[in-house]
Amino acid sequence: MGVTILRLIFMILSAAVGYHIALGIDREYGIYGLLLGIAFSLTVILIEIALSRVTLRILVGGILGLIGGSLLAKIIASTIGALSPRMSLLLHLLLMGLFGYFGIVFGIKKGESFQLSKVIRYLKGQEGNENTKILDTSVIIDGRIADICETGFLEGMFIIPQFILRELQHIADSSDPLKRARGRRGLDILHKIQKMAGVDVKIIEEDFPKLRDVDSKLVALAKRLNAKIITNDFNLNKVAELQGVTVLNINELTNAVKPVVLPGEGMKVFILKEGKEINQGVAYLDDGTMVVVENARKLIGKTVDVIVTSVLQTTAGRMIFTKLKEEAEREEYSVASMR
Repeated sequence: MGVTILRLIFMILSAAVGYHIALGIDREYGIYGLLLGIAFSLTVILIEIALSRVTLRILVGGILGLIGGSLLAKIIASTIGALSPRMSLLLHLLLMGLFGYFGIVFGIKKGESFQLSKVIRYLKGQEGNENTKILDTSVIIDGRIADICETGFLEGMFIIPQFILRELQHIADSSDPLKRARGRRGLDILHKIQKMAGVDVKIIEEDFPKLRDVDSKLVALAKRLNAKIITNDFNLNKVAELQGVTVLNINELTNAVKPVVLPGEGMKVFILKEGKEINQGVAYLDDGTMVVVENARKLIGKTVDVIVTSVLQTTAGRMIFTKLKEEAEREEYSVASMR
């Protein structure tokens, strides 16, 4: 409401100024001055409404582009030989319009990708890049990150914030023996990564006192450093992605590199326990994939040959359904004899 009143006052003042200026030229021009004043105010208001929808980065980029284009036009115009005053003015106006337009367009396009935080980080010597990665507490304790680093699949700088180290230390000092073992394992994994050749580990003091939980601090730090987060925490994965932070999830990597198993292929498995259905046995591959074996309940504690019948992909991972090799061969023989 207040903005509308200001716009109306500006329109009335513009109309009055236009009317009085026109009267000073000729009394008959008063109505034309009034109309021109109203048209001018409407144009300014429309520009103001359009600019209110433009981000500050684009606005600043456009202004800087206009200034740069105007300066370039002035320099070019000054280098051209002597012309008549009229031709010189026309040439100057033409160059101003041409280079001013291209300067605005260039400034707007660059302004969209401009980030002041990047400039500040560069001036502070904290410039991040796409190869900068921040390690989460869960992925450090997990330990697989060390094996991946040894293979050379991950490169660049690994950032360890002090608040992650404090959390690991807190877990390692826990009275719970399981938590204490997990925390000490995490510290051992960090020490192992630091000693690896070709891996650059940097511990930084940067913290966010206003943020309480570690996940929020990790996301804020990743945005500030333009870095990626390495984790195996599902919730952190989703929160970071919602805020535009790239996440490298170790669990997703594990699922992606699991060997492809096709129906009809054979494998050797150790029956560990009974399944949910009658007479089922359950085994596990080295990567943790569950293998369900029909009619293998009586074979718990034994290693058997099985044939894959189907593969089911679930949100928790893959499940492989199999039959005992002897049964599969008997069924195949029965089908062949019937033919």
